[in-house]
Amino acid sequence: MTGRTDSHCAESQADVIAFLGNPASHAGADRVETITTHASMIFLAGDRAYKLKRAVTYSFLDYGTLDQRETACRAELALNRRIAPKLYLGVRAIRRRADGRLGWDGEGAAADWVVEMQRFPQQALFSHLVEAGGLTPPLMRATADAVVAFHQLAETTPAFGGAEGIAAVIRINDENMREVLPPSVPLAGIDRLAGAVALAFERHRPLLEARRIAGKVRRCHGDLHLGNIALIDNRPTLFDGVEFSDIIACTDVLYDLAFLLMDLVHRGQDGLANIVFNRYLDRADEADGLALLPLFLSLRAGVRTHVTARAALPKPSPDAVAYFARAVALLRPVPPRLIAIGGLSGTGKSTLAAALAAGVGQAPGARLLRSDVLRKRHFGLAPEQKLPAAAYQPEINDLIYRRLMDATRAALAAGYSVILDAVAAKPGERDAFAALAVAAGVPFTGLWLEADPAVLRARLEQRRNDASDADVAVLRQQLDYDLGPLAWHRLDASGDPAEVAAAACQVLDVPA
Repeated sequence: MTGRTDSHCAESQADVIAFLGNPASHAGADRVETITTHASMIFLAGDRAYKLKRAVTYSFLDYGTLDQRETACRAELALNRRIAPKLYLGVRAIRRRADGRLGWDGEGAAADWVVEMQRFPQQALFSHLVEAGGLTPPLMRATADAVVAFHQLAETTPAFGGAEGIAAVIRINDENMREVLPPSVPLAGIDRLAGAVALAFERHRPLLEARRIAGKVRRCHGDLHLGNIALIDNRPTLFDGVEFSDIIACTDVLYDLAFLLMDLVHRGQDGLANIVFNRYLDRADEADGLALLPLFLSLRAGVRTHVTARAALPKPSPDAVAYFARAVALLRPVPPRLIAIGGLSGTGKSTLAAALAAGVGQAPGARLLRSDVLRKRHFGLAPEQKLPAAAYQPEINDLIYRRLMDATRAALAAGYSVILDAVAAKPGERDAFAALAVAAGVPFTGLWLEADPAVLRARLEQRRNDASDADVAVLRQQLDYDLGPLAWHRLDASGDPAEVAAAACQVLDVPA
């Protein structure tokens, strides 16, 4: 099926569109705002939003008949109540009365169907907040937590996804890009992208299938970009998940996440993308799929390429061309490296690691592996929850360091750079990090942070909502450690974190 608009069906919606756009159709509304996408029209009236499926048929979507649109409305309601029950209120019929006029529900043949939703301010959309600087690190960590919770509860769908599911996405992207991209994107460029995608797909076909069999394919959101997340009641709320295609919605959870990561990277929010990336992997057992992420990110950019181009027709879309370039760039490999950041509690290891991560390695940046976070996960806790002293016994410490090493090997093998965040007070631990890099065939850099004890004490006394449980008593013990020889680059961490980050970037030879 080629991408097209069914013109006959589109004409048949003209009176419905006029009805929905008329304030008189909405009691108490003095005006109606309209938002049009490639697939829907949303009418904002008073405290309600009404979503009309446009009578269109594409290679990935078919709303061409009235029955199909009713089915899609009911499916959208059921699926999205999983994640946004307060937003999705019901399905409403627009019926033709005996006198030919249109009205809500009641008697008469259905002229069309809409999803009725609770309206919220457009400024609450993450796509607006990102432009206003309203997406903060804490909010993005909460968003990652919301996505993890949704994915963990979502129905497993092993009949979909895997290699066959991703192959279908690749076909849809290629067909639609060839149809709608403007002449400024030459056919040879599309061919080159198709070849790179095909190589990556064949390389990862076994992993795609292994994850499908392991239950990593679920009925996900399917369209998880910033325009489909809103800040409601001060909480990130996912909405407008895909109901029209099992192929698109039933997919690998990391492919679902990849849309959000790609959208942030494309908008120049690399730091926020890295926060979501690391928080998701800290909370979910999905690190085995890390090698798939460059392909997934590129495919998500490809989706936006043809959707954006189609929405702009008949005009060419510069945004679509930019998304195409992003799809190409996201498949280019970046050699991984290993960076270890050590130092006593309060030296700012995690602050520095977070400042560096987005600019190191493959998008969306380096995998941050922190011993404190791994310890919390070992005990089934969120990073900010406190652990008792018994969780820091020597045998537990040894276990956490082994897991830290295993996770580092796996991430490097998947092609991602790693930044290790651990006290690393023992010479043997520091030597083991360097030896791991040698075994993995990647460059290694060790950074040792140090500061005046009074500065460290003050920082620990002010610390809140952190994965580390270290306090001043722990610091007193650390100050008596025999650190042994220190071959790592020593950085004064007493001052401003930005200055420490700049000094570290100079050592690492990465942009500040």
